[in-house]
Amino acid sequence: MAKKKKNVKKRDAGNTNENVFIENAGKIKEEIITDTLKTNYMPYAMSVILSRAIPEIDGLKPSHRKLLYTMYNMGLLKGGTIKSANIVGRTMQLNPHGDASIYDTLVRLSRGNESLLYPYVESKGNFGKAYSKNMMYAASRYTEAKLAPICRELFDDIDKDTVEFVDNYDSTMKEPRLLPVKFPTILCNVTTGIAVGMASSIASFNIREICQTAIALMKDEKADIFETLLAPDFVGGGYILYDRGELEKIYETGRGSVKVRAKYSYDKSYNCIEITEIPPTTTSEAIIDKIIELAKSGKIKEVSDVRDETDLKGLKITIDLKRGTNAEKLMARLYKMTPLEDSFSCNFNVLVDGTPKVRGVRELLIEWAEFRLECVRRRTQFSLNKKRRQLHLLKGLSKILLDIDKAIKIVRETQNEADVVPNLMIGFAIDEEQAEYVAEIKLRHLNREYILKRIKDIENLENETALLEKTLSSRLLMKKIIVKELEEIIKTYDAGRRSEILYSVADEAVDLEPEVADYAVTVFSSRGGYIKKIRTANMRLSGEQKLKDGDEIISTIEASNADRLLLFTSKAQVYRAVLDDLPDAKASQLGEYIPARFKFEDDESFLFSAVHKNYSGFMLFLFENGKLAKINMTSFETKGNRKKLINAFSLKSPLVSVLYIAEESDIVLSSSAGRQLLINTQSILAKDSKASNGVQVLALKKKTDRAVSMHLYNEGEFEKAWRYKSKNLPAAGALLSQADIEKGAAAD
Repeated sequence: MAKKKKNVKKRDAGNTNENVFIENAGKIKEEIITDTLKTNYMPYAMSVILSRAIPEIDGLKPSHRKLLYTMYNMGLLKGGTIKSANIVGRTMQLNPHGDASIYDTLVRLSRGNESLLYPYVESKGNFGKAYSKNMMYAASRYTEAKLAPICRELFDDIDKDTVEFVDNYDSTMKEPRLLPVKFPTILCNVTTGIAVGMASSIASFNIREICQTAIALMKDEKADIFETLLAPDFVGGGYILYDRGELEKIYETGRGSVKVRAKYSYDKSYNCIEITEIPPTTTSEAIIDKIIELAKSGKIKEVSDVRDETDLKGLKITIDLKRGTNAEKLMARLYKMTPLEDSFSCNFNVLVDGTPKVRGVRELLIEWAEFRLECVRRRTQFSLNKKRRQLHLLKGLSKILLDIDKAIKIVRETQNEADVVPNLMIGFAIDEEQAEYVAEIKLRHLNREYILKRIKDIENLENETALLEKTLSSRLLMKKIIVKELEEIIKTYDAGRRSEILYSVADEAVDLEPEVADYAVTVFSSRGGYIKKIRTANMRLSGEQKLKDGDEIISTIEASNADRLLLFTSKAQVYRAVLDDLPDAKASQLGEYIPARFKFEDDESFLFSAVHKNYSGFMLFLFENGKLAKINMTSFETKGNRKKLINAFSLKSPLVSVLYIAEESDIVLSSSAGRQLLINTQSILAKDSKASNGVQVLALKKKTDRAVSMHLYNEGEFEKAWRYKSKNLPAAGALLSQADIEKGAAAD
C-alpha cells in the first residue's frame, strides 16, 4: 500500500504540465453579504469589544488583569523587583498575544511611564514617558518591576471566593474574571480603547473625591455629585478649565469634554517661559513642532528659541522670548494656537455584565457599588462557611473531652486503620468529619489542657458566626463595610490633586496676530525694487545708502516697526505685510529684493510702497488720462490675513503716479504740457472700490498731452500758490512762473 502511494506521488510530480480538473473552479458563487459579515466579521468584532478594548467595572481590560494577576501569583506584591522579561514570559500563560503587547501593557501601568494617576506597577529602569514620543522605553531585559502597594486593594480577599474564576485560553490554569477592587478603579485612571464600531475614553479623578462620591451615593443615590467630585484630575497636572455644563453632561451621561491647559512660569532673569505640565492628550514634541511651525510662518514672532529641557526632575519645555515680549499675552495666543490647551473627550463606555454600555459617573459608581456588594457578600459567605466548619469540628472535639481515655482506647484497640474513624463516630456520636479531625490530632495533643484551650474558641466562633450571618442578611451592614474600606483607602493613598481647577477664566477674544515690537524705523525703497528697514536710532551712525549701479531711492518713510506695508505692482496687485516682517538692516546693505521676498509673478515689477497705521487715510492714483482716484485705505483691509490682493487699481489708463496720504492734503499734479495744478484732496470724493477709474482732474488741451506726476505740496514751493489753483475741476493748471522756475532750479 505504501509503495502504491509512493508511485502515485511520483506520477503526479511528473505530470505537472497536465490540466487538473477541479470541480466548480472558475464559477462565481453568489452569497448574501450580510451572511458573510455575520459568519466572518462579527465574531472578530465581538472578540475585540469583549476581550480587548473596552474596560470592565473593575477598571481593567483583560490584558491589564492577566498581567497584574500573574505578578500577584509571582509574589511581587512583596519583596524587590524582578526583570520585566521574566514577568512577560510568565504572563504568556494567560495572555497568548505575544510578548511585545504584554510589555507595552506593563510599561503603561508603570510609575516610570507616567500614564496613570495611580500606577499599579513600581518600575526600575527606563520605562519611557507618556508625554514624549522620543523618550522610548528600554527592552524588557533591561528593566525591572513589581506591584505597587495600591494593588493590595485590587487583590485583597481574592482567595476568599470574592470573584469568579474561569479557565485560561488553553484550560490549563484558572484566572479571575474580574478583580475584587476595593475602590472605583474605573474612574481613578485614564483608560482609552478603540474597538470595532465603538470606543472608550475614561477620564481619571482624584481618589479622595471619587471615594467620597461613592460613599455619598451609597447613602443616597440622588446625592449631589458636585459637592464631592470637583472635576477630573490628570497625572500630568495642568489647569482644568471649569465648565459646569460640560461636567454635568459627563457626570450624568458619560459624554462630554474637559479643557486642560498647560502650566507655565516666567523666568524674568532669562526672559523665558518654562512649561512644566501639559494636557494628557498631547506630547512635548507636538507642542514644540507646532510652535516652530508658527514661528516659521510668521504667526509668532516673539519666540527666539524653543527646546525640550526635560530631565530626571520632570517635563520642561523652555521658550526663549525676544526683548520686550509680554509673556502673558504670548501664552494666551499659544493656548489658542497650539496643543498647550486641549480637550479630553469623554466617552465612558464600560462592559457591564458582558454588555458595552455608556454610563455617567453617577451610574458607574452605583454599578461599582453593586459589584463591590457582591464581592463582600461572597467574602462574608466564604468566611461564614469556614467559621461554621471550624465550629463544627470543635464541637466534636468537645465531646472527646468527656472521656479522653475512651478515645485513646478506641484508637488503640482498633485493629484496622480504616476502622478508626467509624469507631470514633460510634463511640462519641459524632459525624465523619468530626471523627476525622479527632483522629488526625497528634498524640502529644491528646491532653486535657490542649483540648480545653481549643474548646474555649467555640464561644468566639459562635459570636463571629452570628455576626457574619447578621452581616450577610443586611445590605446596610455590607455597605458600612465598604464605606469603612473606602475611608481607609482615602487615608492611605490620597496625595492631593495634580490638576489645578480654574473656576473663572476670562473668555475674551484673543488677538492671534503676533505681538510686534514698537520702535521707530526708516523705510527706504528703490526704483530697482529693493526695500530696507533701518532703526531710526541707528540712522546717525549710518553712512550713505548702498545701492546697485543705476538704482536710486524713490521713497524714504519714517514709521513705526508695527506699521503696515503695502507694495503696489505693475499688474495692479498689492502685497501686504507688517514692517516687522522685514529684518532690521544697515545702510551698508542692499536690503530685501521685493519681487523675491514677496514672490512676484513673472513680468511683475514694483511701483510704489505705502506705510500706514491700521488702514487709515487714502491712496491716490493718478492716471495718464488726467483722472485721479482717491481710494479709502479700508478698501485694502480684509477679514482674513491675505498677503496679496488683486485689482488694486484701475488698468483702463496707464498709471503714472501713486501717493499715500494719512489725511486730507494739498497735492500738485503735473502734465506733459508743463502745467501744474494745486488742489486739496477734499475736493475729490473718496471711493471704496479699489478699481475705480477716478474723476477727471487735469484738463488736457491736446490729444498728445498726458498727466506725468503727482506729489505732496511743500509749503512755500510756489511763490504765488494761488496761480496754480482752480475753483472748478477739471482744470488745466498754470505754467510755472519765472520765479518758480528759478526757485526749482536753485533747489536742484
